[in-house]
Amino acid sequence: MTGSTRRQYHLLTRGSWAEARRISRILRKETIGGALLLLSALLALAWANSPWSDTYHSVGAHVIGPQALHLDLSLTAWAADGLLAIFFFVAGLELKRELVAGDLRDPARAALPVAAALGGVIVPAGFYLLVAAGSDENAVRGWAVPTATDIAFALAVLAVVGSRLPSALRTFLLTLAVVDDLLAIAIIALFYTDDLAMLPASAALLPLIAFRILIRRCPGPGFRIAGPLLVPLALITWALVHASGLHATVAGVLLAFCVPVHRPCADENTGACSQDCEEGTAERLEHRLRPLSAGFAVPVFAFLAAGVDLTGAGGLTQVLTDPTVLGIVVGLVLGKPIGIMAAAWLVARFTRATLDDELAWIDVLGVALLGGVGFTVSLLIGELAFGAGTVRSDRVTVAVLLGSVLAAVLAGIVLRRRHHVHERLQEYESLDLDHDGVPDVYGTPSPTAGEEPSDRS
Repeated sequence: MTGSTRRQYHLLTRGSWAEARRISRILRKETIGGALLLLSALLALAWANSPWSDTYHSVGAHVIGPQALHLDLSLTAWAADGLLAIFFFVAGLELKRELVAGDLRDPARAALPVAAALGGVIVPAGFYLLVAAGSDENAVRGWAVPTATDIAFALAVLAVVGSRLPSALRTFLLTLAVVDDLLAIAIIALFYTDDLAMLPASAALLPLIAFRILIRRCPGPGFRIAGPLLVPLALITWALVHASGLHATVAGVLLAFCVPVHRPCADENTGACSQDCEEGTAERLEHRLRPLSAGFAVPVFAFLAAGVDLTGAGGLTQVLTDPTVLGIVVGLVLGKPIGIMAAAWLVARFTRATLDDELAWIDVLGVALLGGVGFTVSLLIGELAFGAGTVRSDRVTVAVLLGSVLAAVLAGIVLRRRHHVHERLQEYESLDLDHDGVPDVYGTPSPTAGEEPSDRS
């Protein structure tokens, strides 16, 4: 085969119309959740630094739950261990769908987001260790804080500065965040589990297996009986994982991986399973639980975790000169985009793939900078690394907020520079001259649609 006829691979593609619609629905919900997250964080900061700060801290320290089951936890702990389990359950559902029916199913298309996510973990961790590791031994435990991306926070920024982002870039950002969430839960399980109790960890397999068997049953008469057992089984699995010493959010991902992506449909007359439903169980659950995750679980966690008393943290001068704080800020603002960009360039270099004609590397840089917007998982890792309520944990919170804001500002500057190009691309991707409900770019191109816009400035 000659070079002129060799198939040209593209790093970023807009995918199918069905996938584009699904991603648009997800991004709309996460954008609203991101706005609520920001409001919750600002309210927490204002309250924690007001004359009524004692009231704020007493709310987070209030203990509820059955003591007999060792679940008498503070509200802050319930938010981190319980509400974030919902967040990771939804993230796990999205990840499994991507692996089975989405971009991650195709190795060629998965190479970029997987490599970018790995680069976005390795490089910021390295930057953190270079800056902070020499300060003291305990500082090393925070290496994973700047490795996480908060998709809700990033999309809230995107809604303000880059709402016209082309479909290919939005798909890349979401897929990158999905892989990033998987790496985050793996880091939590492997590096932030100090004492693992094997008995409850092994016992958690029993309700987990039962959950998998029941949720995979055909939705016929038998499922109507077994279905109500799913929530109790999920709660038992969560409680046993919590008791094992693993962070309880791990249970969310394990349960999500048990949910089938394609659900077989039941015949209305016989109850027998027939063809796969167009919308599988994973997508149905994700559709129902994402508003709960983005609209309640994450904002409540942000409210209880972001309330840092700046005077208690040592004042801004001491905070901003703390090597741990500097390491986190450098990791988020520089490490994340450098890692993502370097990985993308290496994928392009070794696969001989190119960007789509209408996109430029500065567009990838804008998305890479959004990857440095870390919040939810970064705060969680900070608490696991240094303990909730400690001075260093409070400084980590300030560092995550500062680094995320700086990354958001830089992403806004880059994306605004390309706003006119993105606006033309979105108009092109929305064009439906044959009025069939599907934009022409996803189907047979219309002969009068004109040339696809191209601007690599």
